[in-house]
Amino acid sequence: MAWSYRKRIKIVPGVHLNFSKRGISTSIGVKGASVNFSSSGTRLNTNVLGFSNSYQISGSSSSRSPQPQSQPLFVPDYHRNLSDNIFSADVHEITSQGMSGIKESILVAQRQKIELERDLKKIKKALSFSKTKKIASYILIYGFINKKVVQTINQDINAQKEAIIETKIVIDNSAINIDVQFDDPTKRKYERFYNAFKNLSTSHRIWDITGAHFQNRVAARSNASTLVNRRETKIGLKSLSIIKSNYEALYFQNINGADLYFYPTFVIMYTNNQKFAIIGLDELNLMTTSVSFTETSSVPRDSKVIRKTWAKVNKNGTPDKRFKNNYQIPVVQYGRIHLSTSTGVNEEYQISNFEFTKEFGDAFQEYKNLCRVIDRMN
Repeated sequence: MAWSYRKRIKIVPGVHLNFSKRGISTSIGVKGASVNFSSSGTRLNTNVLGFSNSYQISGSSSSRSPQPQSQPLFVPDYHRNLSDNIFSADVHEITSQGMSGIKESILVAQRQKIELERDLKKIKKALSFSKTKKIASYILIYGFINKKVVQTINQDINAQKEAIIETKIVIDNSAINIDVQFDDPTKRKYERFYNAFKNLSTSHRIWDITGAHFQNRVAARSNASTLVNRRETKIGLKSLSIIKSNYEALYFQNINGADLYFYPTFVIMYTNNQKFAIIGLDELNLMTTSVSFTETSSVPRDSKVIRKTWAKVNKNGTPDKRFKNNYQIPVVQYGRIHLSTSTGVNEEYQISNFEFTKEFGDAFQEYKNLCRVIDRMN
């Protein structure tokens, strides 16, 4: 009998996913979202922040790590408690309640992708066995005597090759398609936010602040009231394989936790395809401020030196003359971005270009405020 392949997976009683060359052809029940079936696959329709979004389960068609630095930071406008470590809660704990449906649909698609990858290995082994069996039939002569044996093996080989092609297509497209449609005023606000991020990403130096604590300035004979641990990081435009969108994600590398990906209506904190959180943009607090940083390393070319201090200082800011080799240190104006949510997000970045930092923070707040207005109207 000729070899054939078909994939049918049970999700819950009465609900299945059927995989073929054209992709996932049945619906997935997701709480809190409407699901429509069409010949092109499963489509989830949701309303997030007042936007009508369509989510389709698709299947159709380190660079060198810098060394951590500990630098003194004088922050006159810090009004929060500093802890030794700055990091977010576990990603399994911080997904927004309204985003659980989207997360579940992504997880379902990724689980099926893992199963299909296992099946692909089995199909390849079966193909290899069929080819070996065909060669053996000629070596042992019976392939020349009984032509039907070879015909059956050839049918198996052709079916296995086709199954490999179809399975690869589904695997390569196992993602959630997100198509966000804006009205003109909202699109202009988002494009301002998007362009502000692109400017921010050109800053000469960007650091992830991984820890901070107060120090006794008098005892340390220092101008700095706060010591921070920071490591250089990077931001930019970067897509996730689990999501296909008509807008590129705004990417923040996170040195001591899950990376952040900003999409138009939510943020993903991503570790891997099975370990991630989705946070509604309306729940994210993004605060930008100016900080005066006592810079003991080289001053970035896009930063402003606002004054000078001394390595060892008296209480009144004058140099402590008891130290023979005392020297001046520049105090630089940097930008600070603090991200937080009530569910446990807690991330902090330092940017060498304060103007770009402020522009980014203002643009985000304007866009978020407009989203809230639209949400209330709906």
